[in-house]
Amino acid sequence: MTPILLLPFLGTVLGAAMVFLVRGSMARSLHKLLLGFASGVMIAASVWSLLIPSINFNEDAEGLMQVMPAAIGFLAGMGFLLFIDRITPHLHLGDPKPEGPKSKLSRTTMLTFAVALHNLPEGMAVGVVYAGAIATGGDVAVSSALALSVGIAIQNLPEGAIVSMPLYAENKSKLKSFGIGALTGLVEPVGAVMVILLASLVTWILPYLLAFAAGAMIYVVIEELIPEASQGEHSNVSTVGFALGFTLMMVLDVVLG
Repeated sequence: MTPILLLPFLGTVLGAAMVFLVRGSMARSLHKLLLGFASGVMIAASVWSLLIPSINFNEDAEGLMQVMPAAIGFLAGMGFLLFIDRITPHLHLGDPKPEGPKSKLSRTTMLTFAVALHNLPEGMAVGVVYAGAIATGGDVAVSSALALSVGIAIQNLPEGAIVSMPLYAENKSKLKSFGIGALTGLVEPVGAVMVILLASLVTWILPYLLAFAAGAMIYVVIEELIPEASQGEHSNVSTVGFALGFTLMMVLDVVLG
């Protein structure tokens, strides 16, 4: 597998490794800051990395037809997590342990799932550009694929951290938190290879997948991250974290996009 396809995954791995820099237990204020930061990153990524590219994917269409795939995908992503949330009610931090055999999704499980969903279409986007380079044999297209891959890898640094750090805050070991955070990026080379192998069959669905991931991410932010960050003390810290995360991801998306 070419290194170009692996760069986004390596970015997620490096981001998840930030958990090893934390010493001792995580302070509540830092936890709030990270929740706000994660919210900002995910909202900005949903808009600039997912929804806008989804709309621009059909730039030859006009009016409603251009935005329809993004609208359908977005609502499908929101609806999918809402459905999962209803059939397997999740637990917030501090809730009592569930009784009975029915499993329940934690906030961090939903966060991990949403980030992984977000990473899949990013990997597919790299695969689309790389498949175009293979088809045309042009060096310029290969350079475009490399630039896109590097940009996504840099964007994935905070995304790896927003999975591993909350897991560690919920008393998971650093190694386990790192492993789960890193695995969310594994779907990217998988998605890229899938597109390269089936380029003519799956390209049309990419705008729907981009918007689907956006809907899933925003659902997690609204349902889980913001309520948790605003409870109790240090809610203003989470607001600062949101501003920092949103600004960072917005700048990365625009500059490297």
